[in-house]
Amino acid sequence: MLHTKYFTIVTYGCQMNQHDSERLAGQLKSIGYEYTEILGEADFVLVNTCCVRESAEKKIYGKIGELKTLKASNPNLIIGITGCMAQKDRNKLFEKAPHIDLVLGTHNVHQLVELVKEFEQTKNHVLSVWDEAERLAPDVPTIRKGNISAWVPIMYGCNNFCTYCIVPYVRGRERSRPIEDIVKEVHQLGLEGFKEITLLGQNVNSYGKDTDQYGDFADLLEAVDQVKTIERIRYMTSHPRDMNDKVIDTIKNSKKICEYFHLPVQSGSNTILKLMNRGYTTEYYRELIAKIRKAVPHASLTTDIIVGFPGETEELFQETLEFIKEIGFDSAYTFLYSKRSGTPAATMPDQIPAQVKKERLQLLMDAQNEISLRINKQLTGQIVTVMVEGPSKNDESRLMGRTATNKIVLWDKQGTEEIGQLAKVKIKTAQTWLLKGQLIN
Repeated sequence: MLHTKYFTIVTYGCQMNQHDSERLAGQLKSIGYEYTEILGEADFVLVNTCCVRESAEKKIYGKIGELKTLKASNPNLIIGITGCMAQKDRNKLFEKAPHIDLVLGTHNVHQLVELVKEFEQTKNHVLSVWDEAERLAPDVPTIRKGNISAWVPIMYGCNNFCTYCIVPYVRGRERSRPIEDIVKEVHQLGLEGFKEITLLGQNVNSYGKDTDQYGDFADLLEAVDQVKTIERIRYMTSHPRDMNDKVIDTIKNSKKICEYFHLPVQSGSNTILKLMNRGYTTEYYRELIAKIRKAVPHASLTTDIIVGFPGETEELFQETLEFIKEIGFDSAYTFLYSKRSGTPAATMPDQIPAQVKKERLQLLMDAQNEISLRINKQLTGQIVTVMVEGPSKNDESRLMGRTATNKIVLWDKQGTEEIGQLAKVKIKTAQTWLLKGQLIN
């Protein structure tokens, strides 16, 4: 009797990595592997890595070190490393951790099956890392996590070269997928029962700029909005510099695109924005927000902010603090600047001491939490539409759903709700991160 072979994938980093892991899982299943969550049970462990911060990298090297013990107790265990760190470090990974068997770059995700077969035949280290993708990767079998929401990549790579970011170096130049391929995939996901899709790209607003064959991001949104099999459309991530009137109008006039704008400002200081090479000013950003709020008044607005970037004086930090109070974001993802070797910012003068960065981050988070709570409280007493996602993580008797504006809502389970359906909930109480309410039958 044939022994069932098991695989597990440990994923770090962004949504694009999570989606790559779905593609890697599909390929392993196509050659007879079954998924297991138990590391010790696996015949194949694949680590999908991130290198956006050096702290993430240290953590991953720690994980790779742990796998050495597993390999000692099971010499037949295959260990593979993929993702951005694999793209960046390549052969160095074998030198640092000889117990690794294969290394797969970000442009080579579709080649997993042939690499596994090569390793099984030769039992030698296998390395497949292209410097640049010559073309779009072919479609491969994909196993989606969850059964309501699915990721759909619309493009790969990034051309922006923000001075703190390693992504363009490890993900390559921008490459857009054909509109008809994306629409077909979205339609198929709807037939499979998915209700919501998120269009993925390092900078979705750049969609189509690398070719004159597909139209632009607004054209893509319009095409996906026509797909009848799905209920909701989200997208990430947007670069403020490339967000334009055509996209805003398309969202305003759409039936299914969520009224949710995530526009990473990164700093409220023009001096720092210039050092970051972000390509816009705070004045431009303010105007953009005014346009969005005029066109889509009920939209929610979130952002990313980096604190303690090299050269950020106390005065410049105060500019960011005032800026977030002025704009009034629904929420903000806040990060301490951390050096990433290989990026221009890592060698900039006036690096900020860790303690100062931590203090500033706390001040920023305190200010943002007040704003988030104030905005959420305005929803008290209102009836909102949520997509039912499942039981609350902390309480099985409660259900959790999300509004089109990306607010998390909890309510007591009535028993009539089905996962994936749209339900009406009356908001009773508001907290900084979520809303609590009562199902309206």
